[in-house]
Order: sequence, then structure tokens, then C-alpha cells
Amino acid sequence: MDIIIILAIGAVAGWLGSVIMTGAGFGLIANIVIGIVGSFIGNFLLAEVGVFEPGLIGTIFTATFGAIVLLFIVGIIKKA
Repeated sequence: MDIIIILAIGAVAGWLGSVIMTGAGFGLIANIVIGIVGSFIGNFLLAEVGVFEPGLIGTIFTATFGAIVLLFIVGIIKKA
């Protein structure tokens, strides 16, 4: 059951991140991957500054923040 929740949060966070950064989603699988990787990035970055948001909303916020950072970095790399 936990894996379903992780995939759902990853999909939501990846979709939100891609909508904020590019205006459209990348598809379900790509959004899940972006959201899950973004979750790790967001947890790392927000832990460094001492921000911790507990609960489902906090998890989605953290994963979305990380997805935005990931998409920003990918955008820079694609332009180079």
C-alpha cells in the first residue's frame, strides 16, 4: 500500500512541478519519476535550511519544490 501512496504523491508532485515550470505535464510515468526524484531533492534542500513540513500536504509541497528544482536544472542542461 505504501508504494501506491509514493507513486500517487510522485505523480501529483511531478505534474505540479511540470505545470509550474513548463505549462504542461510530461505524461504519467515521467511525472511520477520527476516527483519521486524531486522528493529526494526537496527533502535534501529543505533539510539543509531547517524547513520541515509534516503530513501529506507537506510531503507534496516538498516533492513539488524538488521537482521544480529538478526541472530547472534539466532546462539549463538542455539549453547548453
